[in-house]
Amino acid sequence: MASVQGIREKVHLPIYDSLSVEQGKQLKDAELGSILKFFVDVQKKNKLQTNLQSASLLPHYNTFEARAMRVVISDLPPIFSEAIPIEIPSTTPAIAPGVLKTDLARAMELLESARKDPEYLVEVNVNDEGKELESGGTDIDLDLTDIETAILALKESPPKEQVRSDNGAGTIIGKLIYNTVTTLYVGEKIMIQMPTWFFPAGAGPYSETSHFATHGEPSPTATFRFAEPIFIDKQQNFRVELEIPDTNTLKEIQQIYGPLNIWVVLDGYMTRDVQ
Repeated sequence: MASVQGIREKVHLPIYDSLSVEQGKQLKDAELGSILKFFVDVQKKNKLQTNLQSASLLPHYNTFEARAMRVVISDLPPIFSEAIPIEIPSTTPAIAPGVLKTDLARAMELLESARKDPEYLVEVNVNDEGKELESGGTDIDLDLTDIETAILALKESPPKEQVRSDNGAGTIIGKLIYNTVTTLYVGEKIMIQMPTWFFPAGAGPYSETSHFATHGEPSPTATFRFAEPIFIDKQQNFRVELEIPDTNTLKEIQQIYGPLNIWVVLDGYMTRDVQ
């Protein structure tokens, strides 16, 4: 459709981009570096992940007034890989082989079962090679501590927040917002730079119980708003970066298992040609 010459319109049209970690994958599979970049790579993403068509550029000759910025982190149950082998020793004495050979996904299921047991044990049936059977093998007991230790010893181990999800070790959202610094660049100029907790989501599930964790009350007003609008001119590059400054924290954050989505939203007004 042809545009109307000399007439432009201003519409409330936020722009957003995201980093996605697939189920069974870790964040390091999506981004290896210490900086998570947004609005930079928009190719092969669907509309849930971004509404930009070109990397770091507004559509056509549009301009944009950014009035607010928010960081939204999904709170979804992780799904662990079935391709990662793990061995868990048994607490049952005098049993050969006295070990369960399984995968990470199954180990996490057993960990949850042991956590619910009064004695923190879970019983499995194994053959002589340590493979789990439905029946016909030998019953062995696995202890909660042994399962957790085996999981945390893996090279591909989840972070403690996903292994010990109910003991006050923290949440994945807390891990991200309290250990990263968010920076908005427009034309290579820093427009704002603050720890990520400065940019509440203002979106997502919300509860005063422990069943949900969200980065801010789910209201559009419950987020950071610029004192003065930040103007992005036509064909001007822009991007947002979430930097993880601490090396040890970086390693832990890279262990996070998906599904995980981190969105950065620039909320404001788009000025465009009338069509």
